[in-house]
Amino acid sequence: MTKLIRPRGLLVDFGGVIVETANRKDWQVGLAAFVHAQLAEAGLEFPELTESVIENDIRAGGRADSRWKDAMSRPFAPAELKYEEFWEGFVAGDWPAAARDHVRDNARELCRVMGEMKQERVTRDGFVEFLDLADEASIPVAIVSNTLMGQVHRDYLTRTGLTERFAEQIYSDEVRVRKPNPEMIHLGARAIGETAATCWYVGDNFDRDVLCGVRAGVGGNILMEARSTYDLPYELSVTADAIVADPWGLRELLVSSLERVA
Repeated sequence: MTKLIRPRGLLVDFGGVIVETANRKDWQVGLAAFVHAQLAEAGLEFPELTESVIENDIRAGGRADSRWKDAMSRPFAPAELKYEEFWEGFVAGDWPAAARDHVRDNARELCRVMGEMKQERVTRDGFVEFLDLADEASIPVAIVSNTLMGQVHRDYLTRTGLTERFAEQIYSDEVRVRKPNPEMIHLGARAIGETAATCWYVGDNFDRDVLCGVRAGVGGNILMEARSTYDLPYELSVTADAIVADPWGLRELLVSSLERVA
């Protein structure tokens, strides 16, 4: 393990680091019913656009989105997908024009609803204790996360009483860039009055997080293992400064760093 700097700021990913996520079974069915009802309420009922067709297109759109995300780990400075691009392009490309226009015009709210329906989220064991240690050491913590809808993450933190534990929240849909674009990390560091070189960055995968940390020149590039950490879309030569299994391991790293003479 590379000797880690004593951090003046901590930048953390959301999914896989703060929370564990799991997709709900057949979430596409519920979302298709919601979209079908919204279209009907708007007076847009098409015989060919059944709930089953909408469901299939949502599934196809999700697969297209996943492949797009893998591809966007290759450019140096990728932008985030727009809400409208997901719904009008990935989901509704072959729908009647009026239905396609409707989901485009309501894409932001549809992304929010999808985010709530799609995944269960649970705060990872030990993460609150990690935040407690950071507070004791007066080290600000900021979130730096790729997401199609950051509001879903904000709402989760509000429900769980964690919002005030973070100095700032940087979400890719709100700032229009996505990791491994190093600007994501620079935005997070600047938001807490630091630079990437004075911060640790903690993520849960190689192609978006570790690579982003390397590109940004972070002072500590830390990988936290999660469900999909080792499902790499392509071979990478980048390495993390440290790998931890969970937030407890991250807390131990911070304890060791704080105990060293600066």
